[in-house]
Amino acid sequence: MTSEFLSPHQRRLAYRHMPPARAGATYVWLCGFNSDISGSKVQALEHWARETGHGCLAFDYSGHGRSGGAFAEGTLSDWRQDSLDAIDHLTEGPLVLVGSSMGGWLALLAALARPSRVAGLVLVAPAPDFTEQLIWPDLSPAAQAEVRQKGMTLMASHYGPPYPLTRALFEDARAWLLLDAPIAIDIPVRILQGMRDPDVPWTHALRLVEQLASEDVVLSLVRDGDHRLSRPADIRRLLQLCEALAEDLAGV
Repeated sequence: MTSEFLSPHQRRLAYRHMPPARAGATYVWLCGFNSDISGSKVQALEHWARETGHGCLAFDYSGHGRSGGAFAEGTLSDWRQDSLDAIDHLTEGPLVLVGSSMGGWLALLAALARPSRVAGLVLVAPAPDFTEQLIWPDLSPAAQAEVRQKGMTLMASHYGPPYPLTRALFEDARAWLLLDAPIAIDIPVRILQGMRDPDVPWTHALRLVEQLASEDVVLSLVRDGDHRLSRPADIRRLLQLCEALAEDLAGV
């Protein structure tokens, strides 16, 4: 059942939370850009956590899903803060952050901000720096001019109606870019990436692997995988990564 949490920053966040039934980590799902917790991957993660006794937290950032706020008014700073607020106030103990697309970027930022809490990362088509490295260069000169002059443009989506890209989004995200320097994350990281991803090229995941400080990083490439990686076989791969990481963290 979905509940509502009023964050310290006065944002109403929709969430589902299940504490661990035994000792172990809570798996925190971090959604992608303009996505929410109604998807098949997060529901599969919740079912897996329930069956295995792990905790699970899933929530919608402000302006996403059933949470309050307007999507067009949000920035990466806002969604990073939402993530930290949800982690700090809704969970206890060690965490494994499971981030999809933009959620992968937010998972990395949360791990840097809460190193004593985050024990591992599972990333699905992670998109750190996507505003600067992936979206902005792909915009037409006319769309770039529209962002600069009018403050917003609409971008076509493979997954639904066009969505707004704002000047505030691009400018704010520059404070959180990661890929141009070593990333001081030294915990186990598991990455699942499709090689036919039209939004986040698999070479982007390789660049992330190169910058992570951790030596315990495994990149799993799905040759015919798309960006969502929501096919039954892809979801099984995701849960297998979560299960294997749980065993590694438990020292099995």
